[in-house]
Amino acid sequence: MKKHTIGTLNAALAAVSYGTNPLFAIPMFNLGVGVNSVLFYRYFLATIIYFVWLKFAKKTCLKVTKEQVIYLLLVSVVFSLSSLLLFDAFNYMPSGLACTILFIYPIFVALIACLFRQEKITSKVIIAMFFTTFGIFSLYNGDINLSTKGIVLVLLSGLCYAVYMVAIKSIKPLKRLKGEVLSFYVMLLGLSVYIVNLKFCTQLQPLNSPLCVCCALGLAILPTIISLETIAIGIKLIGATKTAVIGALEPLTALFFGILLFKEVLTLKIVFGIILIFVGVNLVIFNKKA
Repeated sequence: MKKHTIGTLNAALAAVSYGTNPLFAIPMFNLGVGVNSVLFYRYFLATIIYFVWLKFAKKTCLKVTKEQVIYLLLVSVVFSLSSLLLFDAFNYMPSGLACTILFIYPIFVALIACLFRQEKITSKVIIAMFFTTFGIFSLYNGDINLSTKGIVLVLLSGLCYAVYMVAIKSIKPLKRLKGEVLSFYVMLLGLSVYIVNLKFCTQLQPLNSPLCVCCALGLAILPTIISLETIAIGIKLIGATKTAVIGALEPLTALFFGILLFKEVLTLKIVFGIILIFVGVNLVIFNKKA
């Protein structure tokens, strides 16, 4: 299988898996678990599960250099802040709308990558970004007084996510790491953000029901382990900008679960948005030079 195909498939899987965040997080919030506690369990369980998988099943060597540890800590904190800001935004607006606005991050990725001369923004990528961005906002259907704080939180989350995507592609010590090793340390070191916020776990809330435990495990596996590993592979093979554009599949995932589980209505406006998204994503998928 060609690198472009493998990279595209991994980018799509990363987007779909990351789009399951609200599916697991919202029930935990409704049961009274705070944002920092939810994210602590997400990263803590992901680190344990992934360590066992890498060490005993795949026999992966997890050794890294001191230089790599410094950069790993930096990108891990940035990635964790992205999660924290997004989850906090769920308290100020519907999660589906927050994930919709979050899709501004491909623009951040393209601009940052271009600024540091890591990637060129071609006309096809610009057109793809236009189609996907317009399509994403077409998915939103409703009249809600938008919270300024919520919008700012989502935009900052998108900016952090974009910085992370470009950093793991452009920082040479990190480029030498295998995707799975990079993902493991992002989870492990990313825990530091929540440990500090929880006053070194003195304010950590317990998982008070079987549903909480299941949701925490779901967060650890789908939008964390699977998303982190596949996005690292996608970025290395097809670049940060194209991986970000394919990320349009993320809000589509949230929409799918909304219709399937929460009986949301599929309108013509939403269908139009879906068509635009697929046009934009396909411009990237089927044009290797895009």
